Amino acid sequence: MFKKFGQDLITTNNSSLNVPNALTVFRIFVVPFIIILLYFPGPTTCMLATLFFLVAILTDLADGFLARKFNQVTNFGKFLDPLADKILIASVLVMLVELNWVSAWVAIIIIVREILVTGLRAVAADKGQVIAADKYGKLKTIMQSIALIPLIYHYPIFGYNIVILGHVLLFTALILTIYSGWNYLYGFYKIWGE
Repeated sequence: MFKKFGQDLITTNNSSLNVPNALTVFRIFVVPFIIILLYFPGPTTCMLATLFFLVAILTDLADGFLARKFNQVTNFGKFLDPLADKILIASVLVMLVELNWVSAWVAIIIIVREILVTGLRAVAADKGQVIAADKYGKLKTIMQSIALIPLIYHYPIFGYNIVILGHVLLFTALILTIYSGWNYLYGFYKIWGE
């Protein structure tokens, strides 16, 4: 009975106010809590900020899965989902720069790339074209999210300095960020040259 009720809740609502889109909106609402917690850095607040960030990442996985499984992909969701990702990642990066836990130049490259790609997609869409996310763009998002987990927590776990791991992963994400950004530029050039 409860299983059917849950399925009905997800499958009968094809409007923009469905469960996948609600999860995306929730991801945006989580961001201020992460920022506030990081404003008072300490082992407890950073652990809570990390947990909120993990929940946000899980909602990113869940909203896409549910939207595809129950045929609830909407234009609102297509617009809001990548925007929510950018708000989450950019906000955390800015806060980590504020705390002097991440170099500003790294955050600048990542954030500028996101703004540039969003702008290119908007211009391409105006021409009736779609610049789809490639595997490197998706891998970049995953790597950024994984890298930020130890950087948000920041404190040693069982005597192990996880910040080093976070920086290695973030540098890997930075390489993917630049490479996937170049792919978007090339894709846009091909469309613009037509």
